[in-house]
Amino acid sequence: MSAHLVLIDALNLIRRIYAVQERPFLFNNELAENTKQQVLFNTQIACGQALTKILDHLQPSHVLAVFDSDKPCWRYELFPDYKKGRKKMAAHLAASLPDIQDELMKQQVDSLIPEEDEADDIIATLAVKMALKDQNVTIVSTDKGFLSLLGPHIGVYDHFNRRHLDTNFVLSKFNVKPQQLMDLWTLTGDNTNKIPGVAGIGQVTAAQLLNQYGSLKSILEATDIKATLANKLAEHKEQIALSQELITLKKDIALGFNLKDIRLSS
Repeated sequence: MSAHLVLIDALNLIRRIYAVQERPFLFNNELAENTKQQVLFNTQIACGQALTKILDHLQPSHVLAVFDSDKPCWRYELFPDYKKGRKKMAAHLAASLPDIQDELMKQQVDSLIPEEDEADDIIATLAVKMALKDQNVTIVSTDKGFLSLLGPHIGVYDHFNRRHLDTNFVLSKFNVKPQQLMDLWTLTGDNTNKIPGVAGIGQVTAAQLLNQYGSLKSILEATDIKATLANKLAEHKEQIALSQELITLKKDIALGFNLKDIRLSS
């Protein structure tokens, strides 16, 4: 029997919901704000409601909410400036995550909190393992990195905009195929995570190169690229190797559970 695994990028979902609940609101024609305690309670309830909608829409057989480790992942060791300047999660929200996990568990959705890995790598590992067995996976996230995994058995769903992101979406937004995205971002850099690219190469040029040569490896081996571009690539050879390693999702993390452990009971 074919399975359908839904993998929820938990902090992506929670932080976006929290940001909405934190906004001031109109009360008697004046802006008002909820207390931190009320914002946390509202976030917890809204996360449960979001989960209900996700399950109703996607109708999975198996579900898992995947969190990031509390510890810095391996990418920080390779590149200390990884995610530098990104706003940290509010301490009171971080402290309330167990309550939100309990809220998800009310709908039989367990949470995975890895010891040292990022949710992105855990999700990529699980998705690829399932796809290799011809089982279907939907990743619930607005993180563009997961678009590189799109394929016959792996989909990405944006809950907030209620849309499935597919190959046509990637082509229209980035002008490359999903499997070329990691190479694209290696060249352009990934500003979201503060990973540098090749100075002077933007998305248009990077996409043109990938459409012409197919892959970053072929671009670097090409002998007919104009001199100015070839020089830029040569000058940034070490940076390219580092950025590619940082951007590429791991797909081989050891997982300590079975699929049956996250099956939804009917």
